[in-house]
Amino acid sequence: MTMNSGMYSSKSDEWTTPKDLFDKLNRRFLFDLDPAATFQNHLCPTFYTKEDSGLDHSWEGWRVFVNPPYSRIKDWALKCCLEGIRADCIVALVPARTDTQWFQGIMACADKIVFIKGRLKFGDGKGSAPFPSALAIWMGLHEF
Repeated sequence: MTMNSGMYSSKSDEWTTPKDLFDKLNRRFLFDLDPAATFQNHLCPTFYTKEDSGLDHSWEGWRVFVNPPYSRIKDWALKCCLEGIRADCIVALVPARTDTQWFQGIMACADKIVFIKGRLKFGDGKGSAPFPSALAIWMGLHEF
């Protein structure tokens, strides 16, 4: 049996969010910041590209949707946890790698984790994801 090497690696940072998934989430959360985007795939009116580095900006007061580059998933997971109280909300689309330290950290700090049934079909022609996905959600302090 041949294993798909993409299944366990992060050879590509860009997994374009499925539009139908984003639209459904956006109806609920009304996102206004996409901190890990490109000029071609940004989903929100305000966005940061790799050159702008969304990791270096405050997300305070923003309604954030982030589909982070998986090669730096640990950095993005930490950023979400740190900004989770200051942002109005954060929804992060992440690989559901429950056995990893970074995912355990998200589970400890997020307000909610939603596991996505089946494999996502990413919007960049790559087909189905070679990994399960989850949504990590932070609602900031305004919800309490």
